[in-house]
This record gives sequence, structure tokens and C-alpha cells, in this order.
Amino acid sequence: MLYDAYEVQRSLLAGASTLANMGAGWMQNPVNPLAYSHMGPIVASALDVFAHASAPRGKPDFGLTETIVDGEKVAVHEEIVLRRPFGQLKRFRRIRAGGQEVAGQPKLLMVAPMSGHYATLLRGTVERMLPGHDVYITDWRDAKLVPLDEGGFDLDDYIDYLIEFLAAIGPGAHMLAVCQPSVPAFAAACLMSADKQPCRPKTLSMMGGPIDTRMAPTEVNTVATERPFSWFEQNVIATVPYLYPGAGRKVYPGFLQLAGFMAMNFGNHMVSHWEMFRHLVEGDGESAEASKDFYDEYRAVCDMTAEFYLQTVDVVFQRHALPKGEMTHRGRKVDPAAIADIALLAIEGERDDISGVGQTKAALTIATGLPTSRKKYHLAKGVGHYGIFHGSKWREGIAPVLEDWIARHG
Repeated sequence: MLYDAYEVQRSLLAGASTLANMGAGWMQNPVNPLAYSHMGPIVASALDVFAHASAPRGKPDFGLTETIVDGEKVAVHEEIVLRRPFGQLKRFRRIRAGGQEVAGQPKLLMVAPMSGHYATLLRGTVERMLPGHDVYITDWRDAKLVPLDEGGFDLDDYIDYLIEFLAAIGPGAHMLAVCQPSVPAFAAACLMSADKQPCRPKTLSMMGGPIDTRMAPTEVNTVATERPFSWFEQNVIATVPYLYPGAGRKVYPGFLQLAGFMAMNFGNHMVSHWEMFRHLVEGDGESAEASKDFYDEYRAVCDMTAEFYLQTVDVVFQRHALPKGEMTHRGRKVDPAAIADIALLAIEGERDDISGVGQTKAALTIATGLPTSRKKYHLAKGVGHYGIFHGSKWREGIAPVLEDWIARHG
């Protein structure tokens, strides 16, 4: 019933958004006398903000069509390297003006979060790394679009996908896990190291990841631990309605996750929308568009399978299985000490309110078989969770640290 109620509300808001957008256009139309009144721009701006906030959103495009490599402008083409039911491996091929592909640069697999948002949340991360790297990304699928006959997808499957993706890329790749996938990426590195797999990554960089959520627990961590596991099964899991290909699948809906994150920072989001409204009234379209672009991405949400979500709550946030040496993958122990030659980089944001300071750094501590010379920690001053991988502080202060680490261990 929860999902059905949401769909009814979404349909109603979609209609209201269309009407508000039409109204905003009419209030700005030069043939409308009200457009020249004192209230005209105010009413138009208010309708514009409402239309944007209530509009339905699908999967965004990366929209990366070109980059600069060694001072030369080159075209960027998206290519699907490998397709699987719950995600695909995407590559950003860079083609020079003469038709030759850019070659000889480090291969980098970016592991995007499966946490209610699409991989396009890392658009800025990809864009920044494209000039010097052959970039691949995990492009996860919205669970409500996967038919039931494709089976399930849990944390073990996530790890299997990463191992398979690395094998498809080939030996010598580097792996970057952004936020939530730090745990499955680290587990994959452990398993591949133990098996001496030739396609294990040369480096694993983890940014704002919940390796050990006992360190500086945030509100997100507290919510996950103060309630019993059964509460999550009973209160946040819904059934996909008949409107979608995945009808009947149990999921953690993206709209619930978005509501949770919005509620955590409700004041900030209200201020952001007020600023958007003010910019529109004052005619500052560029600032308003920047806010719109952010919220277009932020509100574009997707569902994750119930089994993946619940297993993550249990293994990562409630039992802390990885740092305690108790995590298993299909019955096999995940041994952090098995990592002996994968250089590890842990990056944290000083103001991260999702993964507290020390949670990602814990990966360096539990990798007891790795020499200190192959471990590095970087604390980004004044940076929040999203600033770790997006924005000017990422581009100018954090990305160079990542690039240097990859170059040193290439």
C-alpha cells in the first residue's frame, strides 16, 4: 500500500507541476500585462520553484560529450562493456579528432553507490578524472525495472559484480569506491587477493565509506543501530506495483531514502529553495539553474532490492562484520589480511555527516598484511559528504591526491 499511495501522490504532483510550469510561462509572457507588474516576477518565480520541486524525474544522462587530453579536445562516447540484470559496466571512450582512441592511460573503475541514486550522481567525479584516465563506472539499475524472473540481488551479488567487472576491464585497473560501496569493494579486493587473481586492482581508493561505523557514528548510523533488524523489514520494505516491469519485487524505495536524507537536512534544503526563488525574482538565472541542476540529480531516485538493503543494514551497520573479521561472502570468510599488494587510499571529509571521520580510515587499520608504504589517509578540511566527490574542493583539492596515488602505484 505504501508504494501505491506514493504513485497516486506522484501522479497528482506531476499534473500540478505541469500547471505551475504553464502558469510561470504565462506570467513571464511579454504579451501579458501582469508580467510588468510588481507581483508578476514574484508569482512567476514561485510557480517555477514549485513546478521544479514537484516534477517527476527519471534516470538522468551523464551528458559528457568531450574532454581535454594533453591540451587537445577529444570526443567522449559512452560504451556498455558488460550487461547484467541489476547493472552494467559503462566505459567513457575518448576519441581524438583523427578517430584514434586515447590510449596508455590508467584504467579506473568507479564504483557508484547503490543507495537510492543513479550513477550519474558521480558525473562531476567522472568529468574530473576523464582527462588523465580510461574511466569505467558501475551503472546500477533501478530495481523496480528488473523482472522477478531475473532473480534477486544482495550484498554477495554486488561483490560478484565488482569481481566480474574488474575481470572484464583486465589486469592493471584501479578501483575507486565512492561512499557506500567501500565495503563491497574492499571485500572484493580481499577475495581477489586471497585467490591471487590477475585482475585484482592495483589500487583501491575509498571515499567517505562506512568501513567501521562504530567510529564517530552519525545520525545515519544511529538510526540503523537503535532499531531492531525486524523494524527495517516491517517498515521500509515495499512491493513494486503492477505499473513497473519488476511488479511484485520487494524493494527499499528510492523515495523513502530521499525523504530520509531531506529530513536530516531539512533546514538546508528549505534555504536552498528560498535562494533559488530569490535568484529567479532577481533575474539571476545562472545561480537558479545551478540549484535546479543539483536538485534534478538529487531527486532522481531509484529502488534497491530488499535483500541488498537489509543485508547491508545487518552486515555493515548493525553487526560491523567487516572490521570485526566476521564478514563472509557465500559462506567464505572475507580476510582483510589477504590484501598484500593493493595500495589503499582512504579519503574522508572533515564535515561528513553521513560517514563520520575515522570510518573509512579503518580500512587501513584492518589491512594488516599490507605494508605501511602502500597505505595513505587524506582528510579533506571543511568538506561534507557530497563535497568529497563533487564540486570545487573535489576538483582542486581531493582529485590531485587520488591522481598522485594512482600514478605512484601504476
